[in-house]
This record gives sequence, C-alpha cells and structure tokens, in this order.
Amino acid sequence: MKMELSEILSKCDHTLLSQTATWEEIRALCDDGITYHTASVCIPASYVAQAKAYVGEKLPICTVIGFPNGYATTKAKCFMAADAVENGADEIDMVINLGWVKDRKYDAVRDEIAAVKKACGGKLLKVIIETCLLTDEEKIALCQAVTESGADYIKTSTGFSKAGATFHDVELFAKHIGPNVKIKAAGGISSLDDAEKFIQLGASRLGTSRIVKIAKGLKNDGSY
Repeated sequence: MKMELSEILSKCDHTLLSQTATWEEIRALCDDGITYHTASVCIPASYVAQAKAYVGEKLPICTVIGFPNGYATTKAKCFMAADAVENGADEIDMVINLGWVKDRKYDAVRDEIAAVKKACGGKLLKVIIETCLLTDEEKIALCQAVTESGADYIKTSTGFSKAGATFHDVELFAKHIGPNVKIKAAGGISSLDDAEKFIQLGASRLGTSRIVKIAKGLKNDGSY
C-alpha cells in the first residue's frame, strides 16, 4: 500500500547545506517547510537565529555541527551545539570523529556524543556516522555507541561524501540500535518510492531536498 505524500513529507528534514546558501534561499526553504508540513528544515548554523525569528513556532529548525568532516574537537562541537540551541535550534545533527572509528576508539566516540547531547540542553540530537566510509562491522559498533550515548537518532550520511543512504544501511541500523534510538536516512534520496522504502525499513526521518520539489511539481500539475 502506497503511503500518503503528506505522511512522507512529515518525516522529511527539508535540507539546504550548500556552502553558498543565501538567506533568500534559506527563507524559501522555510516557506516550503511550512507549506508542506515537513519535520524540520536543516540549515547552516549561521542562519539559525534568522530562520527561527522568521518561522517562530511554525516549523522546527535543525542545524549541523562538526560538519561535514567530524574532526573538530569535542569542546568545539559542544560549543557549536550549545550556541545553535541558544540561537533557536530545535534539533542538532552532529558528525562523529571518523578517525576515532578507524582507530577503534568507540568509547571515545560514545563519550563525545554524550557530551554533545548534554550541550544540546534537551533538544534532539542526531548522530551522522557517514556510512559510505565504514565497514559493516564499524557500523554495528557505532549502533551500540550511539545507543549508549543517549542520542536520539543515528543518521547515515552528510550528503557531502562519496555516497549517501542505502537500504542496506537502514536495515542494518534497525537490527542493531537500541529502543531509544531512531533512524535518519540522508543523502541521495531522490524519489517517492525510495523515500517510502526507507521509511518501511525503519527510518523515522529523511534528510532530503528533493521530496518537497517532487511535491511542488505534483501540486503544479494538479496531482496533489
């Protein structure tokens, strides 16, 4: 049975994270997020305060820290998270230290995530593990680390590396995360069929800009 488009949209973090993003583009993103009732808009940290002032309580604001490479210090990531929350962010998506993963320092990864979660002051924390750079063994170990950290979500990808979300990775997450952790698939989600399959496999959120564009096209031709 096909999901309603509105249900898919309600799980989308409508995203614009390009280096050259302008306020005009961010404002348009927010307008679309409100119109199509997306889960949030995910934007650069420098626009959080302006976006929050613009949308008020109509739409959650999400931003990224340690993005996209993840190798900032824990102290820097904690500062960025606290600063974003102070500016009005409702949700934080952080990138883990992938070098620590390759060194098998999973306790350090877990402790850093826990520190950032504390800095979020009760706001949602999603943890980007950049699956395209990892082995399945590493992904499974990170499911445990994220579960133990107290974070709210494990997220597949930044969208800035060599690949994005895969069905395999979401299935793997669903088998190995704890009951306190949800799944966000992000990067390269370009069709309604793919979006629906990610949700069916266990993703509660989708990081994408294309689903709203599809919805706008359907609205323009009278299909939605």
